[in-house]
Amino acid sequence: MYKVDLPVNEREPRAVERRRSAEADRRSRILNPRARVIGVDLPALNRQVQEKRERLEMEKQRDMAYDLLRLSLDEMAMQQKHEEEELRRELGRDLVQYRTIYQRAEDSRDADINYDRQGAPDVSISALGPASMQVFQGEDVNEGERKRAEMEMNEKTLRAQMEEREKQKRLHKNRELITVRVLVENDLKAVQLDALKEECRRAARIALSQYNQTQAEERNEKKRQEKLRIVGSEQAEVQYMVTSDLLTERPDAAKRMTQSSEGSRVLPDRWKGMTPRQLSDIQRQRERQRFEKERQKEAEKQREQAWDHLLMEQSRQQEREERIERELERERRIQLEKYNRQLAREQQAHRQHLDKQLYTNRPSVEYFTQFNRSSR
Repeated sequence: MYKVDLPVNEREPRAVERRRSAEADRRSRILNPRARVIGVDLPALNRQVQEKRERLEMEKQRDMAYDLLRLSLDEMAMQQKHEEEELRRELGRDLVQYRTIYQRAEDSRDADINYDRQGAPDVSISALGPASMQVFQGEDVNEGERKRAEMEMNEKTLRAQMEEREKQKRLHKNRELITVRVLVENDLKAVQLDALKEECRRAARIALSQYNQTQAEERNEKKRQEKLRIVGSEQAEVQYMVTSDLLTERPDAAKRMTQSSEGSRVLPDRWKGMTPRQLSDIQRQRERQRFEKERQKEAEKQREQAWDHLLMEQSRQQEREERIERELERERRIQLEKYNRQLAREQQAHRQHLDKQLYTNRPSVEYFTQFNRSSR
């Protein structure tokens, strides 16, 4: 077997190098606490910012290009418009000049008709042929008879028109006479109707006047009767007041007997005051009420003293109970403190047993640093 120098395959080293660089980038990205916890990809953000700036710059340049294009198009449109207007004016001037030179009215074929042969071209009749359409053979041979017939026809027409006009005048006059007659008849009827209406209104006014007069008389009679009634009632009231118990001031007038067992009842509107006997009765009643009130006050005072004594005894009993309760609470706290001390001693002994006898092999720093060294 002969040794053959085969070319080295460079794809594998490149692939290995590419994987190594990717692994290094991945490790730097994963093992970075800031990027792992917060999740901020600063290069990506910078790239996005740069792309946004480039996009904005491109949009700005595009807008500027559009603006320049729009301005140039506007200028071109304005220039084209000016050129079209100038061309239109030039065409108008040329058209006017052409008409002035080649299309004069004096040079037209019917200039002899329109201008009464003034300025028309002087052409002899013998030079005109059939194609000129100017001279026709046999035209207007019976000119005299034709004119006479036309005059007779015009005369007949005029006479007929005059007769028709006279007839229309007579008809119009007859219509006016009929209209005047109708208007006169209508005026007469209106006058008669106005007279009848006036007569009716006069009769209505007379009837209304009589009715109003009757109503006025009745109203005056009612007022007189009402006045007499008011005067009579006022006189009766005055007589009653003069003879009433209010002005005579009779003491018995204030009493009124009732059907109930209460006896007589005093009328307030007629009461003139109390008698000395009534005043003495009221005084005795007041004294009796005063004695009764003093007796009630004394009884109330004794009852309040009894209540105060009872409350004092209750407060003393409550203080004794509270003192006993405080003593019991102090005893409970002492017992609880002793129990807690015992538990503390037991816990301390247990901790010393764990620290000095059970947990003697503590891990070193190398134990904690052996983790999280690879990205896998």
